[in-house]
Amino acid sequence: MKEITVVVNLNGHKYQTNVVVNGKARQDEILNLAEEQVRKQWAR
Repeated sequence: MKEITVVVNLNGHKYQTNVVVNGKARQDEILNLAEEQVRKQWAR
């Protein structure tokens, strides 16, 4: 497992988040997880 810092552009705003993924995760999987995480956080 590794922790990766990702910057996500969502609704015209930039959000920085950390994602913990398997070491073999592809870039698109990492980006999808980061976007989902930001959406969940700001949907409150």
